[in-house]
Amino acid sequence: MPLNPRQPFTFSGHNLLRNPKLQKINYLKKLKINYLLIGIVTLLLAAALWPSIPWSGKPENRVAGIMSRGELRISTLNSPMTFATINDKTYGLDYELAQQFADYLGVKLKITVRQNISQLFDDLDNGKADMLGAGLVYNSERVKNYQPGPSYYSVSQQLVYRVGSPRPRTLANLNADQLAIAPGHVAINDLQSLKESKYPDLSWRVDEKRGTTALMQAVIDGDLSYTIADSVAVSLFQRVHPELAVALDISDEQPVTWFSVKGEDNSLSAAMLDFFNNINEDGTLARLEEKYLGHGNDFDYVDTRTFLRAVENILPDLQPMFEKYARQIDWRLLAAIAWQESHWDPQATSPTGVRGMMMLTRNTAQSLGLTDRTDAEQSVNGGMRYLQDMMNKVPDSVPKDERIWFALAAYNMGYAHILDAIALTKKQQGNPNSWADVKQRLPLLSQKSYYSRLKYGYARGHEAYAYVENIRKYHISLVGYLSEKESKDEQALAMAGDYPAVMPDEVDKKEEQALPFFKFRAEALVDNARFKIPGLSH
Repeated sequence: MPLNPRQPFTFSGHNLLRNPKLQKINYLKKLKINYLLIGIVTLLLAAALWPSIPWSGKPENRVAGIMSRGELRISTLNSPMTFATINDKTYGLDYELAQQFADYLGVKLKITVRQNISQLFDDLDNGKADMLGAGLVYNSERVKNYQPGPSYYSVSQQLVYRVGSPRPRTLANLNADQLAIAPGHVAINDLQSLKESKYPDLSWRVDEKRGTTALMQAVIDGDLSYTIADSVAVSLFQRVHPELAVALDISDEQPVTWFSVKGEDNSLSAAMLDFFNNINEDGTLARLEEKYLGHGNDFDYVDTRTFLRAVENILPDLQPMFEKYARQIDWRLLAAIAWQESHWDPQATSPTGVRGMMMLTRNTAQSLGLTDRTDAEQSVNGGMRYLQDMMNKVPDSVPKDERIWFALAAYNMGYAHILDAIALTKKQQGNPNSWADVKQRLPLLSQKSYYSRLKYGYARGHEAYAYVENIRKYHISLVGYLSEKESKDEQALAMAGDYPAVMPDEVDKKEEQALPFFKFRAEALVDNARFKIPGLSH
């Protein structure tokens, strides 16, 4: 081929060598980009479709998820009825039920304590809790968005005020300056209905910073006129603060239940139902209800106030003695027994001849080797030994935490009559090992139609019934009072730690004029202390 002088000469073999290399490099670059794009798209699709992919490893249902995780997450409130810790011991109706439910599922229990009800439901919404166990009331608004479980007791909502302040007879004229409600409280729905139907001028406010227990304390302190709490919470709070009074009920009885997330997956609800059926059949639920709800509703303002004044003024001198001789029972329970017997009077005497702090008969004192029934230490020591003997006689079939009530009834009216009460309970198809069932038969022992058919005859069973119930109430009051006092003392110490300490070499220095700004009263250290025992934001 002839050469064109205007065109540069190019060796065609060079192109033949270079082009395949360039093509290969370009091909590899394109291939990497394609793989990268494919990878990104795959990841995005996997993230979007993962919940619906059967091989993703997601548990089949909520119960399977709980069991796979190995823990049941429950959110609750700090109150005597729900969850509380005193002397390193945890108790509460919801806590004990939740612990048994976790055992039923074969997992550990994880408790999260919140300040108010709104925070509880936030935990459900945010996936931080599997269920709520906090004495929450079933109502139509809640079940729209959440799944209720079986109900296990019922309460009414009550308007409360401080004794000595004006008692409202109606909700008609209450306003937001007077009435405050805890966030998420079921009473808000009740008030809204009453406002629309009956009291158009009714108004209230929601206190975002305080739960129901703190609001009841505010009423006691005189910082708030009224609040609303459920009847059980009020009853327990009154055992420590008798100044709290019920003005009126604003609702009928409402069932209390657990709550979980609402959806198509009902596995957790089914597990709850089966669990409650089991504990109802074997008597566990009845025993727990008796333990936490069996203290009675017959609140006596004067009696409770008298007892708490004695706790404040007399008990500090007697406490070491009760602690010394309590042995198998809580010393505070022994103190409650002694108060029921004698009001802590070593010289107490009854018309029947019983004497001393524990009101022992002459024969009982002699059998115990006591030389002086009016000696406080001899009486408490002897009374506790006698009570231990009664506890040892109670049938082994009676649950451990209920043996004390059988023993106390025997302490009051004799063990033989307890055997009659047990026999009568069994004859009437009740549970002879349940205190809740047996105590109902105690008053029947004074009725001829019943005692004439029993082995040991007549007994003042109604007195034994009242005796045990009173001791339980005093015990609740004492535990609550001491728990609150301990909480206040701890808070005072914590706050006092913020102030500079006086050095030893400053004690003998000449007093300097102090600025009023630095002057403070000790009482101010406990102004914000709050009731922390078991049991109260509903």
